[in-house]
Amino acid sequence: MGVMRINVGPIHPSTHGVLRLIVDVDGDTVKSVEPRIGFLHRGVEKLMENRMYMQSPSYTEKLDYVAPMAWDDLFVSSVEKAIGIEVKERAKYARTILLEFQRIASHLLWLGTFVNDNGQLFTLFMWAFRERAEVLKLLEDVSGSRMFYVNWRLGGLQRELPADFKKRAYALCDYLQQHISEYPDLLDSNPVFLERTRGVGVLSKSDAITYGASGPVLRGSGVAEDTRQSEPYYVYDKVTFRVPIGSKGDCYDRYRVRYEEMLQSIRIIRQALDLMPDTGDMIGMPIRLIGPNAKPDPVMVRRELPRGEGIIYMIPDKQRPYRIYLRSPAFANLSLLGRMSVNCKFADLFPVLGSIDIVLAEVDR
Repeated sequence: MGVMRINVGPIHPSTHGVLRLIVDVDGDTVKSVEPRIGFLHRGVEKLMENRMYMQSPSYTEKLDYVAPMAWDDLFVSSVEKAIGIEVKERAKYARTILLEFQRIASHLLWLGTFVNDNGQLFTLFMWAFRERAEVLKLLEDVSGSRMFYVNWRLGGLQRELPADFKKRAYALCDYLQQHISEYPDLLDSNPVFLERTRGVGVLSKSDAITYGASGPVLRGSGVAEDTRQSEPYYVYDKVTFRVPIGSKGDCYDRYRVRYEEMLQSIRIIRQALDLMPDTGDMIGMPIRLIGPNAKPDPVMVRRELPRGEGIIYMIPDKQRPYRIYLRSPAFANLSLLGRMSVNCKFADLFPVLGSIDIVLAEVDR
């Protein structure tokens, strides 16, 4: 029959972003996949270079609508490092707790849509969104917004945590632990889910390292690299947690890594709540349209985002970034789709793509 070229997409934004795949198939077997991106490119880096420092968090949050707080943290932390602002002690605990709740919310959305996009287990889709809704309720009460929070301020947060925050956070951890622990009973007993994920989209450890994978994609291939442990920030050096890894690097391992990460996030939150001081200010500086008095040195900040390692390299100026570069983990992970999909069946292309967990606004920037 010979090789046939198929255009998959461009896909509508409601399916995680606008993406086009050029796929060569021999019968039903995938021979090559070339992602074509850029449909959502907005020139965010150039926009940020023309704004005062604290006018930009609203841009970074919209890079990833699933985990906006994580990108907010990455940018504000880079400004803090450039200007030399120390984060208040109590705010370090608050940021750690909120970032881990954000990670759980992100993984829950991924898991629900992953099983649903592959035509299975609408029940788990509803469960995952039920749990995610509870997390979003807490984040909304903390920040005043349900989706885009813009809650970070230089040195702390926009406002104090609610008076009953600790009580609600402990209760939410118990709720999440109870319900998330039920997921494997449904997934690991489902032959369709196992057939579509085990041995599908295998990414070797060497390829994952060579091509710059990070986050669950890298850890699913057996590499125990997590910025929260290798380069701790906030209070990650004061809590203990395990970095889950896979052994085969397939779609199933990437699912298990994200599932285990949610349980580890609950563990981190509980420890941080235990250690967080009951007194002390956590309010950061108000938004100002001015920068440092002198031109700081270039800075680079790394953070473990839900999709992998995000990096900001910034050459600061007195009032705004002279140059800023955003390293998107989803961009690097998407570049591996071709290697992960070779010799898969065409129908398996979609579980493989889903297992990467991309947000196209972050990829295109």
